[in-house]
Parts: sequence; structure tokens; C-alpha cells
Amino acid sequence: MDPSSKPLSSNVYEQIFSAIMEGRYAVNTKLPTESKLCEIHQVSRPILREALARLREDKLIISRRGSGSYVVKKPDDAVLQFARPSSIADIQRCFEFRTTLESEAAGLAAARRTSSQMEVIESTYEAMNLANASGMLATDEDFSFHFSIADAAHNHFYSTTLKSLEQSIKQGLNITRNLSLLHSTSRLQMVQAEHEAIVQCIRSGNESGARQAMNAHLNNARIRMFEGIPHD
Repeated sequence: MDPSSKPLSSNVYEQIFSAIMEGRYAVNTKLPTESKLCEIHQVSRPILREALARLREDKLIISRRGSGSYVVKKPDDAVLQFARPSSIADIQRCFEFRTTLESEAAGLAAARRTSSQMEVIESTYEAMNLANASGMLATDEDFSFHFSIADAAHNHFYSTTLKSLEQSIKQGLNITRNLSLLHSTSRLQMVQAEHEAIVQCIRSGNESGARQAMNAHLNNARIRMFEGIPHD
């Protein structure tokens, strides 16, 4: 994507994100004041505040009333093995959009899925289990799992939208799954437990539970992008 076509807040997000990654804004230090950041990035205060809000959502900074914004986490350098800083904002916003879209799709799937669609959901879940056991990346299997749930919502707009976002979704999956493989097996087991919770709720017809399980999984996935990699 041409940077000039992005919202200004996304460009500011990327620039501050890169500065945190490079250590120019170190962990446990205060960011420059809003007026100074506006001057640095040549944007208005509302644009800057939108970028800072996204950084807070990603748990990279916190704001202290009357004091300013402080860096609380530096994303692990391993993230940059799989994505450029310029694409991080789009990947994070894709997770944000998916959370709203897929949580509702999961709830509808719990209410409307057929027995054959339940079989597909379970088979895609098992395909991830097999891939995990073999140490495979399983990006395609993960996407198929989420797509099968959208398909079971019995509203073609969910599945059509998810399919149209396949490339962007897989870009995010590629990062999170690669990072999980760099962790101990307990990380993959935790992720798969989140998938299993979604399956169980859809199987039992628990609409609210399915929505909550999908919401929790996608929010956790977004945050896991910025968790550090163990270095033993």
C-alpha cells in the first residue's frame, strides 16, 4: 500500500512503533509531549491521539493522567523477521476488524450450523492439531478453521468478507504462528485450547459463549504478536 493513501494516524503509529523497536523511545521512559510529537510528525493533536490510542490498545504504551505517555513494552526483534514496521499497523487493524466480524459469525454458527458444517469445523481443528504435532506452520489450516466457522453462520457476507481478506489474514497468521513456534510447546497448546473452546461452544449451541471465545482468541492473538521470545 502506498503510504500516502493510509490514514495519517497509521503513519504516525508506524513511526512511533519503529522508534520503540529501535530503542529511540526506551522501555520505562516517557514519550515526548503531545505538542512535541505533533511537531515531530507534523500532524494535528486529534491525529496524534488516535495513533497513541492504538499504541495503548497494543499495550506498548500507557498514559498517566497529568504526566504523559510512557513506553511499557518493546516488541521482540523476532517480529521483524516476519513483517516490516510499515505493515504492522495494517496487520493489527485487521485483527481488530476480525474480532468484530468473526465473533458474531461464531455466535451465528453456534445457532445455525448443520451437522455437516460441524464436521468441517472439527476436521479443520484436527488438521491444526496434526500440523502442530509435526511442527508445521499451519497457516492454511488455521485460516480454513476460521473460514469454516464463517461459512456455518449461514450468511454469505461473513464468508465472502473473510475470503476477500484471506491474504491479509494469512499475513497476520504467519506472524503469530511463526512466533509461537519459537516458544515452548505450551504456547501452541494455549492457542489450540482457545480454538477448542470455540469448537465446544459451537458444538453445544452456546451462542454467547462462542462469541466470547472467538473474541478472546483474536484479541489474545493480536497481543501475542508483541510478546517477547524466550532466549535460554
